[in-house]
Amino acid sequence: MKWKILHLAILFTIWISIANAAPDNYKVIYTIDVKENGSAIWNVEYRTLLSTQDEINSFENYTSQLNSKYLVEFKELMERSAQEASNGTSRKMDATDFMGEATIQSTPTGKFGVVHYIFTWNNFARIDQNFSIGDAFVGGLYLSNDNTLIIQYPEDYTVQQVIPQPDKSRDELVWYGLRSFGKGEPQIILTKPSFPWIIAVAAIITILLITIGIFLMIRKKETDINSDHEVLESNIMIPENEMMDLEDRILKLLKENGGALYQSEIGRQLSLPKSTVSSALNQLHEKNLIQKIKKGRENLIRMI
Repeated sequence: MKWKILHLAILFTIWISIANAAPDNYKVIYTIDVKENGSAIWNVEYRTLLSTQDEINSFENYTSQLNSKYLVEFKELMERSAQEASNGTSRKMDATDFMGEATIQSTPTGKFGVVHYIFTWNNFARIDQNFSIGDAFVGGLYLSNDNTLIIQYPEDYTVQQVIPQPDKSRDELVWYGLRSFGKGEPQIILTKPSFPWIIAVAAIITILLITIGIFLMIRKKETDINSDHEVLESNIMIPENEMMDLEDRILKLLKENGGALYQSEIGRQLSLPKSTVSSALNQLHEKNLIQKIKKGRENLIRMI
């Protein structure tokens, strides 16, 4: 009988303000996990200390009828509550997927009987330009002493407004009893940033890194091509007598221009192909007659 009274008290305190309906030794937690599609998973948990064997026996007797009797009563009440909320908000709602669980938990402070009633309230929140929670509480709510209401919301959303202010509001909104809520309360308005600034900054940084990477890859490829081209040019064979004559002409040209010229300028003034000039300069460099100094993408040729 004791558990039956408790069961009915818990159900009716969801929608009807009955002060101190549940016995003082019961702690009740209402957890409403609101999903992004507007539906909510309800978990009504209540527990009591089982101090004597008679209390343990009473709890076990209650749990033996949990699914066959008490869950049925709970289901009927919540289906009726969802229908009343639907009528009051002009929004289609229903309650589905009911489940009951009961366990005895042993802790350092004693044994506790714990009961869970779990179900899904479809279309519980209103979704339009904002994400609103609370209009389904058409008759308000009442929390007895030692009762707790917890409302959880999707992690991508932020709380824009909540009435009344919760007792805790870090990752979820928590209210403790003794407390009465007015019609449509607690009222919660959530917002979801359309494009969070952190994502925007990360996207810009990613684009910059990709652009820099492509630029460096192109530069490296061009450098490799130029290096291969220079190696190819330096391997072209020129007859020795022609090479000697060409070396003299290059040294003479360098003297006439202050001892230094760019490799491309030497080829232009002597009207010679790059490969011929490169081969002659390699010979002069091996004889320690000139220096090759890299200047950007060109070689500066200087007499020693």
